[in-house]
Amino acid sequence: MDGSGKLEFGRLKNKNVIVLVGPTSSGKTYLSLKLAEKIPSEIISADSRQMYKFLNIGTAKPSVDQLQNVPHHLIDYLDPSENYDVSLYEKEAEKIIDEILYKNKIPTVVGGSGLYVKAIIDGIFNSADKDIEIREELNQIRNERGNEFLYEELKKVDPESASRMLPQNWKRVMRALEVFHTTGEPIWKHHLKQSSLKEKKYNLKQFGLNWDRKILYANIDHRVDLMIENGLIEEVKTILNMGYDKNLNSLNTVGYKEIIQYLDGAIRLDKAIELIKRNTRHYAKRQITWFRKDKRIHWFDINDMNELDRIAQTISESLN
Repeated sequence: MDGSGKLEFGRLKNKNVIVLVGPTSSGKTYLSLKLAEKIPSEIISADSRQMYKFLNIGTAKPSVDQLQNVPHHLIDYLDPSENYDVSLYEKEAEKIIDEILYKNKIPTVVGGSGLYVKAIIDGIFNSADKDIEIREELNQIRNERGNEFLYEELKKVDPESASRMLPQNWKRVMRALEVFHTTGEPIWKHHLKQSSLKEKKYNLKQFGLNWDRKILYANIDHRVDLMIENGLIEEVKTILNMGYDKNLNSLNTVGYKEIIQYLDGAIRLDKAIELIKRNTRHYAKRQITWFRKDKRIHWFDINDMNELDRIAQTISESLN
């Protein structure tokens, strides 16, 4: 550290940061633990739901033993009622990465929440001046003409950014429009500038797990069955009995929202399980689409969980 107490990165020899991505049920957690057997590492979760306490089974959170065997960060530390966003995550994650590097260990980022991974890799752009008048005008347009209209307007001026968003993500759409009208440049250009700063600070190594789609979907169905067997319904009951509102954002999550519908008597249990499997498959498909857009990721084609040991060895050797 320098006299101000800040970490001095110019003196660090090891700036490797591993990022493991892929769809749900692809084996990311197992791979990160196998990798930790081969290299001195600590794990940083990039899962937007595993950070919440009490949401264990439905988020496929690592077990207590796994959490104790390898240091984990940004997992199991938020109350389900707390508000949290990706900009807060970026600040906390970067601080933890710096601390791990200064222990002469390798930070291993693990997760399937695309925006949270992006925050670590490229940063979340918040530095452009905010224009209150433009924002109010966009809010008025949204109220009068809806999300789809705003999205179409973004496609006209910034099709690149629009292709990475959905109309219902209206806050992101509005932010992109605001940045364009404030700076005259699309928001992706600002992201690019911020990304280059991250790449200079860290030696980022991104790896993805690519499964045959049919096998992946079978893995998902099996995991859902195990979640039910392991007590997902009781977990949801316990959370609700603790006084947490069923409409919390943290509970608006695949696995939890369907079981809540079942507990409310809106659907049968077999229907809830069917919906969890279907919605998880849809989520996995969106994850694959998101990560496939990043050409910096090195993908491993995989058809069996047993292959993860070999992949862990390959990644560890790539650090030399």
